[in-house]
Amino acid sequence: MTSRQPDAQIRLIDDPGCQQMVGYRTEIDLATGDCEVTLDLGPQHLNRNGLLHGGIVATLMDVVCGNTASQHFDQQAHPPVVTVSLTLSYVAAVQAGRVRATAAAQGGGASLAYVSGALHGEDGTLLATASGVFKRIKR
Repeated sequence: MTSRQPDAQIRLIDDPGCQQMVGYRTEIDLATGDCEVTLDLGPQHLNRNGLLHGGIVATLMDVVCGNTASQHFDQQAHPPVVTVSLTLSYVAAVQAGRVRATAAAQGGGASLAYVSGALHGEDGTLLATASGVFKRIKR
């Protein structure tokens, strides 16, 4: 989503609960279906070593990959999904600034989507990668 056009239409996902507590922002580009999750780091996001907590990394990756899976199924309806599996690799640490998570659907079928994601620091440093499987659920 870094090459987003200035006039692009964006869907903001505003979920109660975890999003409100952690403070991340979720945007979906309606033209492309791309999802981006950003978080401005504060003391509440750091572990006892003063680094971004691994649980926050996992949360951001789950959110960006899950929303990407939802867009893979239907860009207009944005159907609900649940995480079947999520595998993370922690690559580098960060202490401050804004982090940005992006993801891409790698394939899938009518009910499962395979997604890969990446988390980058403000300077572009790769912080983590993820791969996940997400299941579309019917309500």
